Amino acid sequence: MSDAVQSWLRRIGPAWAAVAALVGGLPMGGQAAAAVPLEVRAAEAERIAAIRRASAAAVAIFAGEAGGGSGVLIAPDGWALTNFHVVQPAGVAMTCGLADGRLYDAVLVGLDPTGDVALVKLLGRNDFPHVPLADSDAVEPGDWCFAAGNPFLLATDLVPSISAGIVSGTHRYQEPAGTLLEYTDCIQVDAAINPGNSGGGLFDAVGRLIGVNGRASFEKRGRVNVGAGYAISANQLRNFLGCLMGGRLCDHATLGATVGTAADGRVVVSDILQSSDAWRRGLQYDDEIVALAGRPVRTVNAFKNVLGTLPAGWQVPLVYRRDGRQEQMLVRLAGVHAPADLARLVAGGAEPPGEEQGPNPGETPLPEPIRGVYEPRPGFVNYHFNRLQRDRVARTIADRHASRSSGPWTLAGRLADGAEFRLELSDSQATIDLPTGTSVLDADGPLDANPVPPGSGGLLAALAVWRQLVTQGPAAVGSTTYFGTAARDPWHIDPADGERVDVLETAVAGVEARFAVDAAGRLCWIDLWTSPEADPCEIRFAHPTENEPGAMTVHRGPELFGRFLIESVEPAGAMP
Repeated sequence: MSDAVQSWLRRIGPAWAAVAALVGGLPMGGQAAAAVPLEVRAAEAERIAAIRRASAAAVAIFAGEAGGGSGVLIAPDGWALTNFHVVQPAGVAMTCGLADGRLYDAVLVGLDPTGDVALVKLLGRNDFPHVPLADSDAVEPGDWCFAAGNPFLLATDLVPSISAGIVSGTHRYQEPAGTLLEYTDCIQVDAAINPGNSGGGLFDAVGRLIGVNGRASFEKRGRVNVGAGYAISANQLRNFLGCLMGGRLCDHATLGATVGTAADGRVVVSDILQSSDAWRRGLQYDDEIVALAGRPVRTVNAFKNVLGTLPAGWQVPLVYRRDGRQEQMLVRLAGVHAPADLARLVAGGAEPPGEEQGPNPGETPLPEPIRGVYEPRPGFVNYHFNRLQRDRVARTIADRHASRSSGPWTLAGRLADGAEFRLELSDSQATIDLPTGTSVLDADGPLDANPVPPGSGGLLAALAVWRQLVTQGPAAVGSTTYFGTAARDPWHIDPADGERVDVLETAVAGVEARFAVDAAGRLCWIDLWTSPEADPCEIRFAHPTENEPGAMTVHRGPELFGRFLIESVEPAGAMP
């Protein structure tokens, strides 16, 4: 069999490959089985194995009188994805079953109510069967797929039901349902998705997770699937996973602008908030939106699709065209909802798209296994897990900087024009010598009162807070929480392969800041605000290599303050 044929068979999936082989002229009758080519037998075995792996990771979610649904395990320590509308009636605690016949206690961790996503954690073991997240942007119409879940809560033996079909469409947009739910950039399938399937996994031909099933189109009477199901894409899930693992109530992004279709078909800005970051950075009425977050924008729905995959607070590239000239900028995305409004809407519930649910059980005593892994706190779904993630990042920072002295840190080098600079940080003071003069910050005082050096937006305050995080630990510095993850380089956001870094969020001494830290404990970037209305001080670090010194680039909003080439560091290792 040629390589091209084998590639085609893999693409269409094992089930359709078998059909193609039979239709292609294989003899029928008693000798049919013997005549089936070995490649088709292997494809069938591969299909069965993929379904077996997916079934092992499928979760049946039960919430007593509140009904239930499905979920899918994505990590050996029990992290499982499902829908918001599946867990919303259940509250904090639920019971989950796996195909091995065992029941497990599970606790709610994080919620993305707008995207209809929830993260729960199954308890009791650290070797749960699980499946990897695939690159859902590689999915194409016609690809074979299958769903594993608990339709109509039929899996009383905990073995999931399997339904198979093809991908009918990708990057589908559906208007919001009720007050919250908005399905964007989703995968449409003709595999049967019925009430109870929601929250379960949608898999490709080899058993990789390409999405989480959510909505389906039903007949008005009888709630029977009519062949149009929709799954939240794996790449959207990946973008929100850090926030969810941090026990947060996640919000989706808005550009602070609406778009419409011009007479010639271009997607143009029809309205824009002058308080938005996009406006401050130069976006105007009638500008044509060409691309957002690295994806082309050719229709209004395509614009909504991209925004729907992004968390509030991320910084992403925006390409626009004005008077025939193409421009680009980095723009910071705001939240669709005010935090208090989002919490209120969640407490009030949302209209679920047809699940097997009963009444909200209300406040009930927590099961004993849940009490140690649930911590309520305003603004969080489960603060226990935020603290765990914050402390994990703190250990990474401490391990990297274990030998760093508590004495002064000194960084020296040259600016882009060759002029020298010298920066010194101590527990009580931060000082920088520049050709324009010397700036001093009292690290023990209010950090918002003196955003020095002038024009930087608070460079010394940002570095002073970083020093506190290193020397004292995040738990001791103001109100420091785990924000989630973000792209290491906002200019290059790859939903499947782009490196994510952990982000800590700190409010201390009148300033708010975010610190992005990679898996090695190195500081990648800082954003610091001296007031919510001010453009932040944005610091980006390039770490030294064999051929290049370290560098620090500082912007205040869209304006470049300076690029610093770091030639010497005292003590060794004090470079962030």
